[in-house]
Amino acid sequence: MVQVLSSRVLVRPADPERSRAFYGEGLGLEIYREFGTGPERGTVYFLGGGFLEVSGRSDGAPGPTLQLWLQVADVAAAHDALAARGVEILRPPAREPWGLIEMWIADPDGHRLVLVEVPADHPLRYRP
Repeated sequence: MVQVLSSRVLVRPADPERSRAFYGEGLGLEIYREFGTGPERGTVYFLGGGFLEVSGRSDGAPGPTLQLWLQVADVAAAHDALAARGVEILRPPAREPWGLIEMWIADPDGHRLVLVEVPADHPLRYRP
């Protein structure tokens, strides 16, 4: 058995500065730490119970399977705030058949992010 003590999602963007602007200014994530210097420096953002690290540079196309699931308290408010910052909304908030309220955006490299609101009566939140 491997004991995992910490984890983070790593993103290797085509343009690190553009991705830092998206995650830091567009999405409004707070910085946990930075390392290195210059445009190739690494930036680690708080991501709820985990971390998102933007570092290095990718020479290839982003993988189509990477998706981030981000739970927010109010997806409608997140929609309004992100739209006001100029973040492209791929799909506005909608209640899904499984009971969650979801909206979709993408980062500059096309990685899809789903912002999710868990309603008070949903099984992820409600335990009888």
